[in-house]
Amino acid sequence: MEWFTSSGYWLSRLVFQRGLAAIYLLAFLTAATQGRALIGERGLTPAPRFLARVPFRRSPSLFHLHYSDRFFTVCAWLGAALAAAVLAGAADDVPLWAAMAAWLVLWLLYLSIVNVGQVWYGFGWESLLLEAGFLAVFLGNERTAPPVLVLWLLRWLLFRLEFGAGLIKLRGDRCWRDLTCLYYHHETQPMPGPLSWYFHHLPKPLHRVETAANHVAQLVVPLALFTPQPAASVAAGIIVVTQLWLVASGNFSWLNWATILLALSAVDGRMAAEVLPLPTPPPLAAPPVWYEVLVAAAFVFVVVLSYWPARNLLSGRQLMNYSFNPLHLVNTYGAFGSVNRSRQEVVIEGTAAAVLTPDTVWKEYEFRGKPGDVRRMPRQFAPYHLRLDWMMWFAGISAAYAGSWFTPLVGKLLVNDRATLKLLRACPFPDEPPTHIRARLYLYRFTTRRERHAGGGWWHRTLIGEFLPPVRLEQVDPPGG
Repeated sequence: MEWFTSSGYWLSRLVFQRGLAAIYLLAFLTAATQGRALIGERGLTPAPRFLARVPFRRSPSLFHLHYSDRFFTVCAWLGAALAAAVLAGAADDVPLWAAMAAWLVLWLLYLSIVNVGQVWYGFGWESLLLEAGFLAVFLGNERTAPPVLVLWLLRWLLFRLEFGAGLIKLRGDRCWRDLTCLYYHHETQPMPGPLSWYFHHLPKPLHRVETAANHVAQLVVPLALFTPQPAASVAAGIIVVTQLWLVASGNFSWLNWATILLALSAVDGRMAAEVLPLPTPPPLAAPPVWYEVLVAAAFVFVVVLSYWPARNLLSGRQLMNYSFNPLHLVNTYGAFGSVNRSRQEVVIEGTAAAVLTPDTVWKEYEFRGKPGDVRRMPRQFAPYHLRLDWMMWFAGISAAYAGSWFTPLVGKLLVNDRATLKLLRACPFPDEPPTHIRARLYLYRFTTRRERHAGGGWWHRTLIGEFLPPVRLEQVDPPGG
């Protein structure tokens, strides 16, 4: 039925679904490789303790039925295998109902992980993946044309993502209004990438242009998503370009790539085919009645849930990255309502000395992504998500962000816990664990061009003070012993 489906978006749907399957694959791989150390039975914030105090209605998850590290790992690898199959095109080779079931299983498995993930899964892109993944259930496969109602819901999601991020900036830090935030942001963002040093050293007038362009891209362009084609496709293209700029300048997990996929879902393939050598659309059958009913029900469900995020957009007390329901559907988004003017990093050190003296030699633990060794070039890890590295950035802002997990982390390092050490880039005590651990707070800044050319490395750091005084194993209580 022409009013219900639009064959012109078949390629946009294909790209969106395959890309979303790739993000799911990465998310499940992250859970499989990091989950045991972070939320396992002997992890930094054990999931069994969380499940014991939080009821199912507040955090629906399969793990309320049963939790063990083995079961968690099986679920993560099952999700990864299913995502890989969908990425390879399996959902287009099965009946429509089976394709919908595959997307639904992916959503349920990842929801179960997020809802026991605690601080490690408190990022906006977790809810973004779940919300987009829920809508993907109703997008169908190549056996039927894309449903118009779901295409509009994808645009509504993209609008909230971009417009909400733009509003939180204008309502937040003054530097967004005077166009100076990017004087600092490339240096103080959570995890700089290999090009961040170069972005930071762009001329200040260009930084102001960057900031102004960001406001246009997030506050003006999204409005055009609801206008007729080709304006909506042009708006989507602008969003894609701005997101690629963010991909080049930092590490924001899969946030930018998910936004790009949402934008591509708004591109009309018929118009794109006039300027690009795109393949011919395949024959698409009329949708079955049961499918139309499910899509209509999902549309009404999302519209009802949209009341709360829509009200939030209009509120002077706008919430950022907040879910109004435990299913993480129809959320509010946003990022960097405030921008740090300086970068503080927590550096963890250990020693094998039995007795501490002023001459004690301390050795640093190296993380994979966060700044440490001033001579080590920042690396590109996104869209892979280094959860511990991100939380270490928050700890540098305030010790309050490290209240639930930092002492357990120290305890794990004092026993050379194998799962925890796998989260790090290097352990300075490969044979025997250290006798003491301490943490110090440093002020980091990018080196100037002159310092860099003189061999000064990528960072310069200055000691601020003590973050954690030296402790021995008996002074901490790592979860699970």
